[in-house]
Order: sequence, then C-alpha cells, then structure tokens
Amino acid sequence: MPLDNRDGDHGMTEINTDVLVVGAGLSGLVAAATAFAAGKRVAVVDQEPAASVGGQAHWSFGGLFMVNTPEQRRLGVKDNAELALSDWLASAAFDRPGDSTARSWAESYVNFAAGEKRAWLKSLGVGIFPLVQWAERGGYGPQGHGNTVPRFHVTWGTGPALVRPFLAKVQEGVESGRVTLHFRHRASGLTTLAGRVTGVSGEVLEPSTAVRGQATSRVAVGSFQANAGAVVVTTGGIGGNHETVRRQWPGGFAPNDMLSGVPASVDGDFLQAVQSVGAALVNGDRMWHYPEGIRNYDPVWPKHGIRILPGPSSLWLDATGHQLPAPLFPGFDSLGALRHIVATGHGYSWFVLNRTIALKELALSGSEQNPDLTGKDVPLLLSRLKPGTDTPIQRFMDKGVDFIQASSPTDLASKMNGLTGHHLIDAESLNSLIRARDLQVASGFGKDAQLAAIRAARRFATDKLMRVAPPHRLTDPAHGPLMAIRLSVLTRKSLGGLQTDLASRVLDREGLAIPGLFAAGEAAGFGGGGVHGYRALEGTFLGGCLLTGRTAGKHAASSV
Repeated sequence: MPLDNRDGDHGMTEINTDVLVVGAGLSGLVAAATAFAAGKRVAVVDQEPAASVGGQAHWSFGGLFMVNTPEQRRLGVKDNAELALSDWLASAAFDRPGDSTARSWAESYVNFAAGEKRAWLKSLGVGIFPLVQWAERGGYGPQGHGNTVPRFHVTWGTGPALVRPFLAKVQEGVESGRVTLHFRHRASGLTTLAGRVTGVSGEVLEPSTAVRGQATSRVAVGSFQANAGAVVVTTGGIGGNHETVRRQWPGGFAPNDMLSGVPASVDGDFLQAVQSVGAALVNGDRMWHYPEGIRNYDPVWPKHGIRILPGPSSLWLDATGHQLPAPLFPGFDSLGALRHIVATGHGYSWFVLNRTIALKELALSGSEQNPDLTGKDVPLLLSRLKPGTDTPIQRFMDKGVDFIQASSPTDLASKMNGLTGHHLIDAESLNSLIRARDLQVASGFGKDAQLAAIRAARRFATDKLMRVAPPHRLTDPAHGPLMAIRLSVLTRKSLGGLQTDLASRVLDREGLAIPGLFAAGEAAGFGGGGVHGYRALEGTFLGGCLLTGRTAGKHAASSV
C-alpha cells in the first residue's frame, strides 16, 4: 500500500494538526485511525522510513489473549472473565503503591478480551486461526502464575493481518488530506505552554532505503516543529537498546551476551524526553525477555534473534548441564526460567531433544518464520504435519549455528562443549539423565512431573494435533538423531512505561494528568505504566496496543 510521506529534506519543517501521534507502530496506527475517524486532523511522525510502518507488530506471530471465544468452546475449553482476571492478577503480583492504575487497566483489558475484542476485530476483517494454543502454563498451584486454560489465539495472517485494517484507515485519511505521515522525523523533545503539551520538536533524518527492520542512520539533515492540540506517545520500549536493558535489569546482573528480538530502532530514547516534562516513567525494572532465543541465520537487524515457541517435551538444562527444576519446563514460566538461568552466572541454556520432538513441538515466533499462517496458505499449513517437509524449523536445524545433532549422549555432550568453547557438560551425567528419563517413559507411569505434564497436555486437542509429541524414549533410533539447541537470552518487551489513567492521559509524579499528553502501547506499559505487573500471560502485548491505542486516539480527539 503506498503511503504519503510529506517530508522536508532540509531546514525547518513545520507541522500543524489537531492530534499528533509519535510513532507508527500498531498502537500509533490505531490511535491515528481512531482520531481520524472522530473527525480530527492527524499527523504521524516516526524516525524510521515508510518501509517499517507497523513496527514490531508486523514481525509478530499475531498472538491475541482472548477469553471465552467460539474457538475455545469448540475445543472444549471452559473460560470466563473471572477466571482470566484471577490468572492475570496472580501472574502480575502487583505489589507497589503505584500499581493501582495498572490494576485498573488489567481489569479493563480482561473485560475487553472477554467482551468486544473478537467481534471488533472480526468487523475489521481480522480472522482467527481455529486452534487456540496454550502459553505460560504456570504450574505453581491455583493461585500461582499461568494460564489455567488455553487463551493464545493466533491471527489468521499473523501480525501483518492485524496491522492491515488500521493502516488502511490511516491511508484513507491520507487520501482525504486529513492525515499526514512524516517518516524519518525523529522526535527529541516536547513543547509546552502554560503547563500544557502543545507538540514536539526534533530532527529530520537523512533519507534511507533500508528495508523493514534494518538499522538506519541518525544523521540529521534538518529539523521540525509539530504543533498540535494533543500529543499521543507510542514510541515503544527499549528492547533494541541493550545498554538501557542492562541498566534497568533487576539486580543489575544482565547476561554479557544477549540477542535482540526487536529492531535497533526500539531504543526508548524519547521516553526520557517525556519524563523531562514531569511524566511518571515507572516500573523500568519490569521487563519481558525470553530465555529461548536462537541466532537468526539470515539476520535483518543487529544481534537478530528468534524465539523458539516450545512444546513441553524437551529436557531443559542450564549451561552446566543441570536440569531446570519443576515447574520450569518449556512453555510453562518464561520469567521463572530466565531468572533461574541468569542466576547460574551464564547467559545461555540448552534444550535436549530428538528430531521427532523438534519437528512436532518447536515453532518459531514471528510472521516471517510462519509463511503458512502469514500467507493464509492452508496447503502449506497442512504440510507441517508431513515428515520431511522443508519447514522454517527444518531450515534452522540445517543452517542455524545453535543446533547440534549427535548419535549418542556422549557425542552430544562433546559437541555442546565444542560449540561454546567451555567444557561444562559432563558426558556421563548427561547420559545418566537421558537414560533415567527414558526409563520413566518406558514404565508407562512414572514419577516425573514433566512426563505427567506432557501426558496432560495431550488431552487438549491442539496440543495433541500439532504441539506435543507422544512420550517416547529420547534415544529411540526411530526418533533420532539426538539434538541439543543452545538458547540465549532474547530481549523483547518493556513491562513498565509512562503511567496513564484509563483515558490514556499521561500522569505526572503526583498522579495528575498532564494536559494535552497521552500515551499508548509499550510506551505506556500497555496501560497504566505496567498492566502486566511482573509477568505476562502472552498474547497480551498486541491486544494492549489495540486497547490503549484506541483509548488514546478517542480521548485525544475529544480533548481538542
């Protein structure tokens, strides 16, 4: 879709509008589309070229947290808003004085997910893949972290299909002359008058031919001043800025080497400018990074990593070869596993599995790694179930530097040590662990909590069909060869951000709304400066952009 881009190359550019949106990711597009639909003139500024419109959402798997949907009911899943809110609050573990606004947003979000969310998206032409998936399963008891039931709904068409209707609405505004898009405009400061935010100032960056996601230059060729009745900040988080991630890491012990799950443009720089006008920027130490990152063999941005979406059958070992304790099985508690791994003093861990488990259970997060879902290609989707198919995970097995195959546990241990250059994996201990696990499988019953979780998962139709392999011996030649996958910490989301009220107005440090200033998406902690608290239930980030973007666009429009 062609996009208008009214940029000036040199000197000072002046922009005058009713509502100014800073950031052209999903939440920014939703805010802009909403304000335009309310009859307002809208301008959108973004530091990246037009090729990157849609931001991180374009790269996403398109997962949406929804409650009591037809898709769930067809699969026999019994869900309701009360149960979902209970799971959310148990996972968030709100415990700070400033968490009251975030908790209010959590209640609003769950009501949205259990109410109009699906019907609203359907009215926009967004479809849902019928097989609901089960993320963040928890395992700490009825009052602990995790989703009691499967709630992870995949957008049919993944992230690009979710972006499309809002981008189309913005383009409608461009064609009518009521929306202007200004790419390569990097906002660096807010302007104020008598205590009210009146716009932003910044630099016009040199033109760029970079494709979506590639790092771009910060060379300025001019400046700009944008004046507006209301400003909506949707500049995202900090995941592409490892220096900031390390500075905000709880306890200060971030791994020395991390991969980036987001482009370098996700730098968080503008948040400091917003804070400088008195905005409350809170919960910076609450972040959502993944322990299951692998290096992209065909990288787009610096340190480009991909997250493995695992089924529950792989043995998860730390860098020294010790198995992670229950319930830190693959897919059960991302933050718990991350904390445990980092506490060992190493920034990586291992999945130990075999070829059958890899092809059945491992998926890769992102639109690019799921061409069947992204392209709405049913024959290609069905081919995933056929052995020997050239799938994205097969390509990573063939080309990825983090994947090892071996004929025996001893050979596997040797190759694991060879990959890292550290002799931390004891071959005898690894062989003993795999042999003990295989004896548990062969018993048909067993005392192993992970095997019990695998058998329980296979009672759910989606898992049995496409996510969980039948229990079998890891060393069974029919399922070989043995494999190990080195997993690195992958930066992704900020859970904290600008504190906002339920109208998406940015609050100051006294809890008062700053006139003319709104925020949405990751920049606002997906609502309230941290709607997730300490832990996310997954599928909640895109939905948070939708809800907060719509709210910010509506109230910004009504304020001018």
